[in-house]
Amino acid sequence: MKITAIHDAFPSGQYQRCPECDVLFILPPLGDNQNACCPRCQAKVVRGHDWSMTRLAALAVTLLLMPFAYTEPLISIRLLGTPIRDSLLQGIWQMALQGNIITASMVAFCTVGAPVTLVFTLLYLYFGQRLGLNLRPVLLMLHRLKEWVMLDIYLVGMAVASIKVKDYADVTTGLGLTAYVILTLLTILTLIKLNTGQLWQHFFPQPAPRPGMPLTGALRVCLNCRFTGLPDVRGRCPRCHTPLSHRRRHSLQKAWAALIAAIIMLIPANMLPISIIYLNGSRNQDTIMSGILSLAQGNVAVAAIVFIASILVPFIKIIVLFTLLLSIHFKVRHGMKTRVRLLRFVIWIGRWSMLDLFVISITLSLVDRDQLLAFTLGPAGFYFGSAVILTILAVEWLDSRLLWDAHATHADYTD
Repeated sequence: MKITAIHDAFPSGQYQRCPECDVLFILPPLGDNQNACCPRCQAKVVRGHDWSMTRLAALAVTLLLMPFAYTEPLISIRLLGTPIRDSLLQGIWQMALQGNIITASMVAFCTVGAPVTLVFTLLYLYFGQRLGLNLRPVLLMLHRLKEWVMLDIYLVGMAVASIKVKDYADVTTGLGLTAYVILTLLTILTLIKLNTGQLWQHFFPQPAPRPGMPLTGALRVCLNCRFTGLPDVRGRCPRCHTPLSHRRRHSLQKAWAALIAAIIMLIPANMLPISIIYLNGSRNQDTIMSGILSLAQGNVAVAAIVFIASILVPFIKIIVLFTLLLSIHFKVRHGMKTRVRLLRFVIWIGRWSMLDLFVISITLSLVDRDQLLAFTLGPAGFYFGSAVILTILAVEWLDSRLLWDAHATHADYTD
């Protein structure tokens, strides 16, 4: 179906390019609660009306919960008659004290850095508009920040760690757990209601190209702010001022580099011990797989969750990304719907691979080295965390429009 036919149906609409498949179509006028999906790949191009900036800023009340959620005990155990309390920051600190500074930084960024930045970003946008501050860099950061907030995964890791530790000690909940659960729920609600495209239009409104304008083939979509238009005189997006190119520069090279590095990292991540337990002077170490098998002896369901997050998800992502990149190189035209679904699937599941590192961080803060029972992070932790982050970056750097280049015959056709 050609654009001219859609033009007749929606004369008051506007041009829009899909950021996932690059097809150009006419976007009809939408109501407040209506969404718009791409007619070819079914990607959600425009979301309906979400919460206003005032409501989002009001959710920044989560900032008041953070000191309690991060420093107060989440869970507590009684080990050899000694009460030991776990807090989020304490687990990160213990990991750093053992010399695993980079691995501790990974955990800290996903559980503390990204959520705190999200809250301060919303406050900056709310007050920055009134103070005349530059909001573009903050909006660009906000667009990429959402997938790195992993408070919900840490909460699942807390449950897994409690089940692992209960074989050695009695586990009770701490005072900070309530604050952490509320913080997690409010953060999830914020991410659901956060519409960066709507915020861009609110702070930097731009007239959208209308049907009948010349040079429609030169229209480009910005992957950062989702604006469809012509580049300015410097080749930038007129709204967010980032380079507006036909495709992401060096997308394939960066995706291949991250994928190959992740594959290399996964080898020592699965071969080396990820956790070391000292029990009555004897040293017991577990790889990711052996730890899952030992956990399965007490709780099969929890072991299945860890297996899916730590073994199945990373390898699925590797296989899917490898297949997608090869299909781009060989210009495969068949099975587009399947490949698009696979790409969206790995985007959705990728962050859950951090579960194992979160479990280790929690266990570290519960079991002291000076006790008869001690727990230490093994060398596989760094490699595993690096592999997870590299696969997330590989998906982020891959321009999905490259999948459609071999399939599309003309940019102005919907299919």
